[in-house]
Amino acid sequence: MGVAIKKPTKRQMQKFMLNSLIIVLGNAIAAMGAGFFIVPKDIGFVMGGTTGIGILVRNLLGLYANVSPAVTNWIVEAIVWAGNIILFVIGTIFLGKKFAMGTLAGTVLYPAFMMLFNLCNTAFVNSPIANGAQSIGGSLGDPLLSAILGGALFGLGIGLVVRVGASTGGTDIPPMIFNKYFNLPVSTGLWICDGSIILLQFAAWPAVSFREVCYGVVITVVTSLVIAKVSPIGMRRTQVKIISNKYLEIRDMILTKISRGVTLLYGQTGYLKEDCHMLLTIISHRQLVQLKSEVQKIDPQAFMTVSIVSEVRGRGFHSDGVDFLMKEDREDDAFISPPKAEERKKDGED
Repeated sequence: MGVAIKKPTKRQMQKFMLNSLIIVLGNAIAAMGAGFFIVPKDIGFVMGGTTGIGILVRNLLGLYANVSPAVTNWIVEAIVWAGNIILFVIGTIFLGKKFAMGTLAGTVLYPAFMMLFNLCNTAFVNSPIANGAQSIGGSLGDPLLSAILGGALFGLGIGLVVRVGASTGGTDIPPMIFNKYFNLPVSTGLWICDGSIILLQFAAWPAVSFREVCYGVVITVVTSLVIAKVSPIGMRRTQVKIISNKYLEIRDMILTKISRGVTLLYGQTGYLKEDCHMLLTIISHRQLVQLKSEVQKIDPQAFMTVSIVSEVRGRGFHSDGVDFLMKEDREDDAFISPPKAEERKKDGED
């Protein structure tokens, strides 16, 4: 008999559909940033990744092969397609099928959207609002503004894709391979890859100037900053630690009024070496004001620390609230108290 395949739940299907939508949207935004504000020839920027390799090839062909602008407009898209597919195959060989499933969408979607936005630029050039500009980014008339917008949109798109655990493929893959086999941090590998591609742009000198390479560095920095901010959005939470003699009342308040889990810890004060109890809870940012107010009502002398955690995983937190049933007949004394200082000292001597 074959193994029965478990049917996905409604919530799992909703999460899959939402993640798929975010992956498509992220690749579209990244391609928009590159296609409108970085890649067009009239702007003259460079960048890292397979897109940067495509820009390098386009500039080299325009410099040494005297290829017409009508042809060079499509060279970047062709290189991105070829580079993504080659790196995808290499990644599948070295990183396995699980990696391939999470990268396939980005390998196809990003270059497809690049082609779409290239068509949009072509339509824009032929429209009366172009006013002599050859691209939407070029119509801004400010290279620095185009670099910032391009880097921000590119970083936003990549950050959304990374947030749901997927990859855009391309030059993201070599750093992952180096991390697996040589323990090189992925972030370091990405900087090395993108930095090397940007520096290689000097091979197309004088078609590429030092000024344009500097703009490429600006784009890379802006992209990195936006990715760092966007990818953990929605995951950061507030961690609160509370030390109070009325810890049982505060515990019940957190479970019932705040609807969040709480962990009871015990320890010893540093100066008087008295036993104490600490409550540890993770809440959303908007619940912090309510929690501080409720703790103040119970124990104005409570010691409280608040910190931000980058991500929270676990049963009970991702739901809207935790349905705790506070039984009236439950004895608070059932909580196991910490051993007294004298008992711990005696156990240590034994």
